Amino acid sequence: MFSIGELSKRTKVKVPTIRYYEEMGLLAPPERTAGNQRRYTNDGLERLSFIRHARDLGFSIDAISSLIELQNHPDRSCEAATEIAEGQLSEVRAKIKRLKALENELKRIAQGCDGRGVAEDCYVLASLADHDLCGRDH
Repeated sequence: MFSIGELSKRTKVKVPTIRYYEEMGLLAPPERTAGNQRRYTNDGLERLSFIRHARDLGFSIDAISSLIELQNHPDRSCEAATEIAEGQLSEVRAKIKRLKALENELKRIAQGCDGRGVAEDCYVLASLADHDLCGRDH
């Protein structure tokens, strides 16, 4: 059995976040001691590790909830899990595309100024003040 502090140390999930996951129903309410302290089992540790890893991969709380629901029914098809993972992959790819466009625009803006002039004539400042100076929408 683990205290909430020990669970936090083992999973590197902050105590308030653990409580939040309990409130959201992602983590089952733990047993309580006579002094009302939370006590988690290995199952709780494994579930919290699962949640943390899923969050690290960018899955939403709703997606994690759906994945946990599937995990709780091992006889079901894993098709929904695959669809959730593919959806997350699609979101990550779209984010990467936006970030690459942002990188290119920032590079273009930064290269528009050699840093030797005065702020009044600075292309970086002018570009930030006037979106029309951007090479493309971002």
